[in-house]
Formats: sequence, structure tokens, C-alpha cells
Amino acid sequence: MNIINNKTGWIEVICGSMFSGKTEELIRRVHRAEYARRKIQVFKPEIDDRYEKDHIVSHSKMKTPSQIVKTAQEINDLVKYDTEIIAIDEAQFFDDNIVTICNKLADNGKRVIVAGLDQDYSGKPFGPMPQLLAIAEYVSKLNAICVKCGNPASRTQRLTKNKETVVVGATDIYEARCRNCHEVL
Repeated sequence: MNIINNKTGWIEVICGSMFSGKTEELIRRVHRAEYARRKIQVFKPEIDDRYEKDHIVSHSKMKTPSQIVKTAQEINDLVKYDTEIIAIDEAQFFDDNIVTICNKLADNGKRVIVAGLDQDYSGKPFGPMPQLLAIAEYVSKLNAICVKCGNPASRTQRLTKNKETVVVGATDIYEARCRNCHEVL
């Protein structure tokens, strides 16, 4: 007699502009899972050093402990056998291997929750996020509030003339903007 394991994994993606509440939502889901006594591991990329080194921290100062990784492969290497939920913040900073890793974890029965910017400062799809959105079972796209007009903001306005795709910062160099108020400087 064959016994079929019905434990199914899946991928959830939380995306949107800066200041839309992506990390807050990720932390909220982690805290709910902790309350349900699920085994969770939280990861963030080494490049995100804005608030605390060993926590993911929202702009509103919500936080939860996390492990720092340099690459997506490190996430795969660090996930423990009995971990049920893997939470990954700032996924746009990882290479495309994050897509393969998330798929593998979900295929192995894990719930994978990923948060990240879906667009860069110029309004273009950001890093591996389009692929993650395409393979996810659940997608939550959050909007901020445009600092210019108060409409829903889906874009991130960079306030400096730096043209590099990745520039880590917060309110010092970024604002939330709607489609009409967003400008590529």
C-alpha cells in the first residue's frame, strides 16, 4: 500500500513600492505562524544593513530575528529539515537562483514567503521579482501613499541622481509616488 504525503508547499510573494508595508506584512505573517507554533526561518540579504544586522525591520520599526545571507544558495544550505516556513525579505537583491531555491523549497513541502520591490527606481521590473511573481501561488501587491498628491503609490522615487540599480536607503533618498508623480531623474 502506497502512502501519499499530502503536505504541499507553496510560494507567497508580497510586493510593491518602498513604504508600502511589504516588510510589515512579512513580519505579520511570521508572527502569526509563530503563534501557531510553526517552525520558521527568516532570511535577509547581507546588503540590507539599514536598521539591524540580525533582524528584518520595517520602516515603522516592527522587527523579527533573521539570518543574514550573501546568496540565495546560502538560504538553501541553511534551511533545517524540520523548518515549515521560510520567510525571505528584500528578494530583489538576490540573483536569479532565488527562483530555483524557492521552487525547490516549495516542492519539498515548505511554505515560502518572499517580500520585495517589484519595480526599481525607474519603474522597470526589479531583479528576480518578475519570475517569483510568475511562479507564486499567492501574490499580494501593496501600495503606499504618494507623497506628492496622496493617490495610491506603486512606484519608488529616487531623490538622488545616482543611476545604479541597487542603492540601499530609506526616506533619506526615496519617496513613494503614484504613476503620474513618478519621475526618472
